[in-house]
Amino acid sequence: MTQEIQNCLGSTGFYDRRGEDAVLLIHGLTGTPAEMRYIAKNLLKQGFSVACPQLAGHCGSVSDLKRSKWQDWYDSMEIAFETLKKEHKRVFVSGLSMGALIAIKLAEEKGDRVNGLGLLSTTFFYDGWNMPRLKRKLLLPFVLYTPLQYFMSWEETPPYGIKCERTRALVHAVLENRDSMASEKVGIFNTPAVVIKESTRLIRSAKRGLPKVISPTLIVHSTEDDMASVKNAHLVAKRISSSKVETFLVDDSYHVLTLDKRKNDIALRMGEFFKKCVATEAAVV
Repeated sequence: MTQEIQNCLGSTGFYDRRGEDAVLLIHGLTGTPAEMRYIAKNLLKQGFSVACPQLAGHCGSVSDLKRSKWQDWYDSMEIAFETLKKEHKRVFVSGLSMGALIAIKLAEEKGDRVNGLGLLSTTFFYDGWNMPRLKRKLLLPFVLYTPLQYFMSWEETPPYGIKCERTRALVHAVLENRDSMASEKVGIFNTPAVVIKESTRLIRSAKRGLPKVISPTLIVHSTEDDMASVKNAHLVAKRISSSKVETFLVDDSYHVLTLDKRKNDIALRMGEFFKKCVATEAAVV
C-alpha cells in the first residue's frame, strides 16, 4: 500500500489490492467502513481491489461529526478516488444510502472517469415504513430551520435498518454496552440535527446532478426499506443520463443492504455488473 492511499483511508478505513480494477466503497451517514466489509470481501474474491475510507468527521466523537459539512464528506472521497486512479486502470464507485449520493456527485464531477456506479439504498427521501410521517413533514423542518438545530438530535431505534435478527442483535449489544469504540464499530445512532441539515443540502445537490451522470449504473434497493422507500430508486432511474442502467430490487432486507440478508446476492450482482462494464469497454476498443 502506498503512503498516499494510507493517508486517505483515515483510522478505520481499509484498502486491499487484488486486481488492476478497483472499487471505491462509500459508507453511509454516521456509519463506518465496517458496514462495507462484507461487500468488500466478496468483491475481492471476484478479482477487484477494494478501498473504503472513512468519511470526513466520522468514526469519532459527535462533536467531530457536528463540525463537518457535506462538502467535507465529498472532498474526502474525491481525494480517495483520485488516489485510486493513480494506482488502478479503472475505478468503480459504490455507496450506501448517503454514500450513494456522494457516489452520484463523484460521477457528476468526474464524468466517464468513474467507470461504473453501484448505488445501494439511495436516499433522497426519508419515506420508509419506519419513518413517522408527522416527524418528517412537520417536526423535522421546524427543528432544522430554527436554533433548535444546535440542540436536538434524532435517535435511531430498532430495527436500525437491518432485518436480519442476528446482525441487529449484535448492533444492539454494542449500543447497550455503551462501548467506547461504538462509533468506530457501528457508527453513531444519535444524529445531531445540524448533521441532518447538512445531509439535506447534499440531497439537493445530488438530485440536481443526476442528469449529468453518464457512468454505467446499477441501482440496488430493497422493496422493504424501512428508511427510504423504493420511490428513491425509481427517481434515480428516471433522472440519470447514463445509457446503461440496471435496477436490482431485492426483498427480505431493510435499508442497510450491506449487512442484511441479501448482501451476498447484492455483492455478486455488483461484481458482475462491473465486469460487464469492463467487457463493454474492451469491445468498443
